[in-house]
Amino acid sequence: MKKHYRKENDCLNCGTILEGHYCHNCGQENLQIRESFGHMMNHAISDYFHFDHQFFHTLKPLLFKPGYLTNEYMAGRRAQYLHPVKMYIFISVVYFLLLFQSSHETVTTTNANGKKPAETQKTTAAIDSASKAIDKNRNLSVQQKTALKKQLTKAQTVTDLGVVMITDDEDYAKKPNSWFHPLTKDTSYAQYLANQEKMPEKDRDGFLSRIWNKKVYTYIKKYGSNARDVFMDELKHNTPKMMFLILPLLAVILRITFWNSKKYYVEHLIYAFHLHCFLFLFLGILILIQMTIPESGFIIIQWMNAIATFYILWYIYRSLRVVYHRSRFRTITKMIGMSFMYFIAFSFCISLLFLITAII
Repeated sequence: MKKHYRKENDCLNCGTILEGHYCHNCGQENLQIRESFGHMMNHAISDYFHFDHQFFHTLKPLLFKPGYLTNEYMAGRRAQYLHPVKMYIFISVVYFLLLFQSSHETVTTTNANGKKPAETQKTTAAIDSASKAIDKNRNLSVQQKTALKKQLTKAQTVTDLGVVMITDDEDYAKKPNSWFHPLTKDTSYAQYLANQEKMPEKDRDGFLSRIWNKKVYTYIKKYGSNARDVFMDELKHNTPKMMFLILPLLAVILRITFWNSKKYYVEHLIYAFHLHCFLFLFLGILILIQMTIPESGFIIIQWMNAIATFYILWYIYRSLRVVYHRSRFRTITKMIGMSFMYFIAFSFCISLLFLITAII
């Protein structure tokens, strides 16, 4: 559809005198103010497909030409490619949606022992009935009655929070949620706080322990046997936020590793964006392919993962050579050192993510 341009040569947005259909000062197109619905939709669709063209034009070098996009950006050839930050946001959103979808499990809220409230009441009533039966049994000695009650209590203790907890450490460690438990044997958060107040100040738990215990007691009360799954789900959904901290840290690592490259920090940051765009796009494609493979194709998936790992390692190595122009040996040694520092930074960010998820 033909565009209708104004005859006047002044920009309506900033007043600059135009020498063509676009303002060289602000970039606005010199279209007529009153345009038909068709012209308006054509303009909007053109802008969309301009982004679409840039995106698909960027895909091939991003996937198959390591380091090429970074060099192109630094050389000033940028108009035909997506901006690294814009591309990262778009690809990372799609990737994490795929990641969460592929690992999604339906979480249902139940009581702490995974039963419905009525079933929990029945279980509690059964325990009380068994305890009374033990008391009325005249054939048992006092020691035998005490031992039986202890075993009954050990098997299942219903706390004032409605939380079912195993009091024996060995048995509790065998539970599916064994790592997601309070750092204490107290049966409720109220009891935990009361016991903490009784202790000397120097013997009380630290800030992190108190935060963790509060989180666990709250989640077990609210979600029961699904408490760990809900916590892990929140942890996964906070991961994209953590990646925005990883990127500038990786740029710092690259600045240290390639100190003699005479590159500015922002150049290292652009490479970090491009590298993570490749990783998210490549892994996203891998997830889509594996979602189409039936469960019987486990060996195929294993082979795909092995090949993908090899390709990612080769891609990182090759991109470092293309961008930083080091020899094969120097690139490999710097890649090893960079990987070690990245692992430390990643571990720090994971710990921070875990702490923030526990606090919020």
